[in-house]
Amino acid sequence: MPLASTRRTGLVDQVISQLRAQIDSGEWGIGDRIPTESELSDQLEVGRNTVREAVRALAHAGLLEIRQGAGTFVRASSELGGALRRRLERSRLRENLEVRRALEMEAARLAALRHTDTDLADIDHAIALRDSAWKEGDMAAFVEADFSFHRTIVNATHNPLLIDLYDDISQAVYDSIAHTAYGIPDDNGQIDHRGIDHKGLAEAVRAGDPARALREAACYLDELLSLAGE
Repeated sequence: MPLASTRRTGLVDQVISQLRAQIDSGEWGIGDRIPTESELSDQLEVGRNTVREAVRALAHAGLLEIRQGAGTFVRASSELGGALRRRLERSRLRENLEVRRALEMEAARLAALRHTDTDLADIDHAIALRDSAWKEGDMAAFVEADFSFHRTIVNATHNPLLIDLYDDISQAVYDSIAHTAYGIPDDNGQIDHRGIDHKGLAEAVRAGDPARALREAACYLDELLSLAGE
C-alpha cells in the first residue's frame, strides 16, 4: 500500500500540542490558571486568534475551562478525564461514593505494599492538619485536610494511572467530603456533623498490612454510603 502524502500541520494544531504537553507534563496542574491569551501569544509567537482557537478546542475536549472574567483553568489531565468530569457532574452522591469506594479500597491496599518514608510523612502531616481543623471547628480547613489525606494515600500507591484517575474524580471526592463534613440534617432538622477517624487506615499503611488497610477503607466508605441514602 503506498504511503499517503503528508500535509503541514496547522498552527492551531501545533499550539494545541504544546498546550497539551504543558498539561501532560504536570507543568500546569489541575486547577491551575494558565497564562493569558496575550501571554501565550507572545510566548508561542503566534496570533491571539490562533491561541484562542486552540484554547477553545482544549476546552471543548474537557481539558480546560474558560471562566469569564477569571481566566482559563486546567480542568482535566486528559480527554478521558474531561469526559469523566462532565459525567460526574450529572451523577448522584451515592454514585460518586461507589466510584470512590472502588478506587480508594484498592489505593489503600497498594499503599500498604508500596509506601515510602516520604509517603508516611505526608500521611502523618495530613492527619495532623485534619485533626487540628476538626478540633477548631474549621470545616473548610477540615475538608481540605481530609481531601489531602485521601490524596496522599493514593499517591502512596505509586501507580500513575490510578493517581490520574483519582485526579479526574477529585472534584466529586471533594464534594462528597464537604457534604459529610458540613453536616447532614436528621429527621428533626438537626445537623449531624460527622468526623470519620482515619487513624486506623494510616496505621495499617504504616504497618504494611494490605488486608487491614483494605478493611479500614471499606469501613469508612460503607459508613459514608449509609449516610448518603439511595
